[in-house]
Order: sequence, then structure tokens, then C-alpha cells
Amino acid sequence: MSQQFDVVVIGGGPGGYVAAIRAAQLGFTTACVDAYKNPEGKPSLGGTCLNVGCIPSKALLQSSENFHAVQHDFAKHGITVEGAKMDVAEMLKRKDGIITKNAGGIAFLFKKNKVANIHGLASLKGRQGERWVIEVSDNGAVVDTLEATHVIIATGSNPRQLPGTPVNNVNVLDNAGALALTEVPKRLGVIGAGVIGLEMGSVWKRLGAEVTILEALPTFLAAADQQIAKEAFKTLTKDTGLDIQLGVKIGEIKNRPGSTVTVNYEVNGEAKVAEFDKLIVSIGRVPNTAGLGGEAVGLQMDERGFVVVDDHCHTNLPNVWAIGDVVRGPMLAHKASEEGVAVAERIAGQKPHVDFGVIPWVIYTSPEIAWVGKTEEQLKAEGIEYKKGTSGFAANGRALGLGQAQGTVKVLACAKTDRILGLHMIGPMVSELVTEGVVSMEFKAASEDLARIVHAHPSLSEVVHEAALAADKRALHG
Repeated sequence: MSQQFDVVVIGGGPGGYVAAIRAAQLGFTTACVDAYKNPEGKPSLGGTCLNVGCIPSKALLQSSENFHAVQHDFAKHGITVEGAKMDVAEMLKRKDGIITKNAGGIAFLFKKNKVANIHGLASLKGRQGERWVIEVSDNGAVVDTLEATHVIIATGSNPRQLPGTPVNNVNVLDNAGALALTEVPKRLGVIGAGVIGLEMGSVWKRLGAEVTILEALPTFLAAADQQIAKEAFKTLTKDTGLDIQLGVKIGEIKNRPGSTVTVNYEVNGEAKVAEFDKLIVSIGRVPNTAGLGGEAVGLQMDERGFVVVDDHCHTNLPNVWAIGDVVRGPMLAHKASEEGVAVAERIAGQKPHVDFGVIPWVIYTSPEIAWVGKTEEQLKAEGIEYKKGTSGFAANGRALGLGQAQGTVKVLACAKTDRILGLHMIGPMVSELVTEGVVSMEFKAASEDLARIVHAHPSLSEVVHEAALAADKRALHG
């Protein structure tokens, strides 16, 4: 006999598990079906983000930055450390412990909120009356059948494959393989200078690898404000030591399992060849709808494989919703979570709102890169008159104390109304500072509002304050 629910969420990532919790809080009987298993074969909630994405990458970034600091920065503080070594196995153990703890935390929240936690691959089988039938299978065998008034699809995304070069996670790696290397490769190649490529390249470079990043686009971080992107390129190549090559056309890749990977490529018409011990392929992600059964029930998908939704995340099917990486918009965990909350509240008759123009972006390199809103290039292209203010971390007392006094903050505001249109930054802990821009833009603040808020001294946030002052040509320290 089928289990019956008001809401069934398919996918337990940051969009799905949050949607399930919010639906349960609103009084709906709720189940979340998730198919992910960890390398040990055990179910693990949290999706790509928690298991092989956002969270483990940040754990490794912190470990590698600590090791780099011991070798290069501690002496400036009067601390001498001789013979420092990196135990990669211990680093991975710490990373895995963080994943286990967080996944257990989600399971606890499900129990607390009375969300049914069901493991398996969910497939839509059609409707019986007003309810959807969902079949759940594990290892090809049907293990459960559910019925639901509402279905929320939150199946996420998978790494995009490079044609002709299958990932084996032995010497050709995707994000999961890049997070599980058991030793530091001598020569590491990375195809793609996006978030994953830059973060994973930074990790293994700081641990001793020679890292070459091959990017097809001629512009570095094309989605970012180019003033910030150019500073980031300079810092990551000169200070971090990443070899980042732009405008690359990838040719034949020879993969020798158990040996090396040879990449033939072209830059500005010049043929080149590089040999790597490991190669990370990070050329984007594609929506994951495998096994969902969408075509059989008439679920509309676009030419790129995304589930088609309206502005409220409703699909073409009655009471079927979709959120996160599997639909249009930025592939960001926090975007997925906000959509999940919004859908649960819409099912309850509420009228929530998610503004895609006020979603922060962060790259957790060292220094970090973050932004929200329009770039200067976008404002010019759209013919919007604007003013800008910039300030740097070089003279900031807190940044100097941290030994991380490099980077810039830029405020962009409407020339006529002074309303903040964008906040862009590179520097220490800007993943936290960018929220000043998110809050300001959400509440339609002007640069003057941000300039008149009292910021603690000494703090990194003073650079944001100074940039806001500079937008009105009244900077105090610049």
C-alpha cells in the first residue's frame, strides 16, 4: 500500500531538504526522497553541495591555506615552524568528518520536523485522481511507492562531461575526484577556470602541486566585474602561482590509466602539449533528470535539459514544482534553498518572493572574490548612468593585523537616485562582507545609507564603508 503525503520532495540537497523542512513547518505531511550514497555505500543527505561540493571544498581550502601560512606567513608573526608536513590522509579524514556531521544534522532536522526520510531514486508514474504516484527504487529494485498532492523536484545537477574524455576519477577527475586525491600530484591540470577549477587548483597548488588551468574563454571570470576579475587574475597567478591560460582550444586528450594524461591544446594559434599526473575537468554542470520519469508524464524540459518553470517555480504539470540547479537561474546552493522555502510557502497560499538580482556570488580562493548585483560592464551595456566608489584593504588596520591586506571593494550606485546597483570585492573574508550589499539592495538602499551606517573599528567592513563614501567623493582614508 502506498504511503500518502501532502508534499513529496525529490532530492535531498540544499534546495530539497530545506523545502521539505519548510513544508513540514507549515503543517504538511512531507517526505524527502534522496538517492545519494557516500563512498562507503551509505545514504548521505545534503546533495552535491554537502557531499562533494561546497562544504568539502571549503574544508580542504582551509587546510591548504593553513599549511601555506605555516610555511610562508607565520614567520612574520614571530612564529618559526620547522619541518612542517601535510598529512593528506588526515586532511581528508577531517573533511569527511565535517560531511558526516552535517549530513547527520539534516537527518536530525528531518526527525525534529517529522519529515519522512526515504532513500532511493524517485520516479514520477502519473496521477491517480488528484494525487501523484512516485515509485522509489534502490539498485534497480522498487522499494516503495508514494502518493502526494504536491511534488517538488530538486534533483540538482551533474558535472558536464568533456566529449571523448570520460571521467574515471583515477587520473581524469570531476569535482568528486578532485576532493578525494590521496596524495599531492606533482603536475595537476585543470580544464575550466570557473569556481570549481579555481578553488581546487588553489587547494592542490598550496599543497605543492604545479597547477595549470586551461580556460576556453578569452576573458577571466567573465561574469564578474572586470576590475575585480583583473585584480584576481593578477593575484592568483603571481601570488598563488597558478598558471592560468585563457582562450584555450582543447584538442586530443590521451588518458593512460595508471599513468599520465596528455593534453593537446591551442592558444592564439600556437599548438601546445602538456602532461599531467591528474586532470580535473570542471567545465560546468548540467541538470540532473535521469530516472525522474519526466518525459513519460509530460514534464516540459528545454533544449538544454532544464525543467521549465514559471516565475513561481511551477512546472507545466499540476502541483509539480521544480527548484535549484535543475531549473533556470544561477546554480548556487543558496538560490536553491530560497526557492525551496518559497515553493513550500506558495503551496501554503503565501506570496513569497526571490529576487535573482540580489543573489550573492562567491569564489573561495585566497583572497576571496564576491559580488552581488550589476557589474560595471553590464551597466554600460544597458545604458544606465552610474557612479562608483572604490576602496582597498591595503591601509585597513584589521586586514594588516591578519596579514591579508590586499584587495578592493567597489560600490556601484545609480547616478540619479544613488540606489546601490552592485557591490563587488576581492579580499579577506569578502564572502561575509558581500552580505552588506545584499541587505542594502534588498531594502533599496542608497550608497549614502551605507556610508552613514556606523561600522566597527577595526574591522574589514570599514573598507565597504569607505567605498560607499567614495561613491559620493567623500572618502576619508583615500
